Amino acid sequence: MRTDFLLLIFALNFEKMKYARLTKEQLEELHQEFINFLATQSITADEWEDIKTNKPEVAEEEIDVFSDLVWEGVLTKAKYLEHFSKDQIHLFELEETQMRLIAIKVNNDTIDITTREGYDWLRNNLMNEAVEFYNASKEYSDDKNLDRFKIIQQGANITKGELYQYFSDLIELKE
Repeated sequence: MRTDFLLLIFALNFEKMKYARLTKEQLEELHQEFINFLATQSITADEWEDIKTNKPEVAEEEIDVFSDLVWEGVLTKAKYLEHFSKDQIHLFELEETQMRLIAIKVNNDTIDITTREGYDWLRNNLMNEAVEFYNASKEYSDDKNLDRFKIIQQGANITKGELYQYFSDLIELKE
């Protein structure tokens, strides 16, 4: 059974996931890509159904391998990340060898910038003494995509970088 041998090789090579399994909704969105992934391993639809029924652990491992491949592609293409909390915004520019950070902190307990009202307050009060700006850069570890993924796990979202660019220009003007 050639398929069993290929599945065993994949299972041995990918015992532990590097990132995280895609959600059911994400897998449904990537249904065609998953079919193509199985096809690269010469797994037909009938064989996949058999694997899911008779070897669910192997099916789970295949989904994990596919998830890691998808994450690897997404993380490689990501250029900006944003993370909002009650009193801070962290904006990351993901360069080739390092990531740059612009952080905005609001030192006013009555303002929650995750709400529409709080965000509007910030936009209208950028030069208020309660608003602080920080910037920094950090080289990646040996695995830059894993560094990026950890930030996403902490709540960041991949963006097109408009907010990063806006604050980058603002900080440049302020200096």
